[in-house]
Amino acid sequence: MNVLLAVSGGIAAYKSAELVRLLRKQGAAVRVVMTRSAMEFVRPLTFQALSGNPVHSELLDADEENAMGHITLARWADLMIIAPATANIIAKCSHGLTDDLLTTLYLAATCPVYIAPAMNQAMWNKAVTQENIQKLKSYGVTVIGPGQGDQACGETGFGRMSEPVEISQRLLGKPIAQCLQGLKVLISAGPTREPLDPVRYLTNRSSGKMGYALAGAALNAGAQVTLVSGPVQLAAPLNIEVIGVETAAQMYAAVISKAPEYDIYIGAAAVADYSPAAAQSEKIKKQAEQIALTLQKTRDILAEVAQLEHRPFTVGFAAETHNLEQYAQDKLARKNLDMIAANWVGRDLGGFESDQNALQVFWENGRSTLAMTDKNQLSAQLISLIAERLYEKRQLKT
Repeated sequence: MNVLLAVSGGIAAYKSAELVRLLRKQGAAVRVVMTRSAMEFVRPLTFQALSGNPVHSELLDADEENAMGHITLARWADLMIIAPATANIIAKCSHGLTDDLLTTLYLAATCPVYIAPAMNQAMWNKAVTQENIQKLKSYGVTVIGPGQGDQACGETGFGRMSEPVEISQRLLGKPIAQCLQGLKVLISAGPTREPLDPVRYLTNRSSGKMGYALAGAALNAGAQVTLVSGPVQLAAPLNIEVIGVETAAQMYAAVISKAPEYDIYIGAAAVADYSPAAAQSEKIKKQAEQIALTLQKTRDILAEVAQLEHRPFTVGFAAETHNLEQYAQDKLARKNLDMIAANWVGRDLGGFESDQNALQVFWENGRSTLAMTDKNQLSAQLISLIAERLYEKRQLKT
């Protein structure tokens, strides 16, 4: 695997030296490109010593045949990673500007491209930065991080470059430990739609991203995975059975029929709590100033799975706008769950429709905090925690 590492000018450049070491330790060949500002933070000799190759910094290098070093490097790479990726570099790449070797390489690269953003939290939260990130994603660029925490400027928030070990795992596709090898995992994901008439329905803002990420993480952990999915705009990972449903009743039927055969059930779907008592056969016309809808409570999938005679290890989700811990702990006890993962919604970061999330995870006499991060990374952490609790529970029974 040939990895082209592009280092731009930020204090997080020191982490990139460790990234080179980890990539080489896992058998990758690494070549490093640095911007001039990056060389103010870390000297090129450091990267040369760690990579075993000369460091590239000039767009027009007379030592390269035909002075086309950027094309040679771009064709050599199996993948390219920009780490750290500053707000400036992200902006230039998203708009196709090529005024140095790094940005020219990005435009010339035909291999997969990754970026690991690193910047002040206010810069990361700026609307224009988020627009640039979305542009790069739409062009096929994979974004790793950033993380949340203390920053060199003394502020706290999103903008910390992801740790080198996390980046190397994402780049080289190293799977998480096979902690669910031989087990069967059933996951429900996405929203439900409850029809009002042939045109309209009641639904919610769930995108299904967390449930689909959990399905991928469980598959990587060695499990046989079945995904019961409401209507979403997502592609499921290969080798996962997907059962498409629309209403809460359909999701209930699919999950209850499957659950006794599985070792783990993760209820990540945002199932409607109420459904119209009767859907109209014809479109409801706009006539009266007010109309009344009669709603009836839907069946509680989580609670009924937890009551099955041959029940799987049952994990619920709780999306809350306030009193998160109180409601999560109540739901854990009231529904007889093995574990519950709770997250805030209705806030600026995380929750519905976001690529990031944070979780407070509770179980009997225990809890864990999973910090705000990419949902794929968060899912891997939660799957590991579920496996740990499952095996602990089985040991107590023997």
